[in-house]
Amino acid sequence: MMATKVKQVKIKYVKSGIGYSKRQRDTIKALGLGKLGSEVTKDLTPELKGMIDKVSHLVKAEEV
Repeated sequence: MMATKVKQVKIKYVKSGIGYSKRQRDTIKALGLGKLGSEVTKDLTPELKGMIDKVSHLVKAEEV
């Protein structure tokens, strides 16, 4: 039985959330990003992809 390889994505916070809605700033926090320039690596799920799409103008995401 082969284990399926889960795709990983590296997300970097590149543009400030100031001036954007609280919902978008909360999404940045929920992604695990704190300060500008911080990075996280997470498993790519449909939920995570949706979150990244909502704040795509504030983050840079690339598959690892």
